[in-house]
Amino acid sequence: MNEIACVDTNLFIRIFTNDNLEQAQASLSVFREAVNGGLTLVINDLIIAEIIWVLRSTYGLDAARTRQHMLMSLNTVGLKVLPADLRSHAEALNLSVEKNIDYVDAYIACWMKEHDISIIYTFNKRHFSRIEGIQVRVPV
Repeated sequence: MNEIACVDTNLFIRIFTNDNLEQAQASLSVFREAVNGGLTLVINDLIIAEIIWVLRSTYGLDAARTRQHMLMSLNTVGLKVLPADLRSHAEALNLSVEKNIDYVDAYIACWMKEHDISIIYTFNKRHFSRIEGIQVRVPV
């Protein structure tokens, strides 16, 4: 059985914008591993919303281009969307204060624990490494 890992927003952003070529290539290698069956990647609704928000607000992509990126992603072999968990929101509020991390990162960590996922691929090692039980993997 292959590993199951959450994939953070920043991997999608690197691929879609190519603003950091090294990180974009490293991100693609993670997705290639999933397409080849060596890894199952999971995301949730909040990650999807964050990807869309960052592409539109930070990078100025129009709605049609953003939709194209998202539909391509959601149809990627080896990538699954699991439902968000309302219980995770209350836990995330506490975790974000206790560990001094962004709310979305805290939510992702709580959501991962609810789904028994301990691995996350991210370039944001700083926040996720503060959370016990989360194994951070920075794509290379």
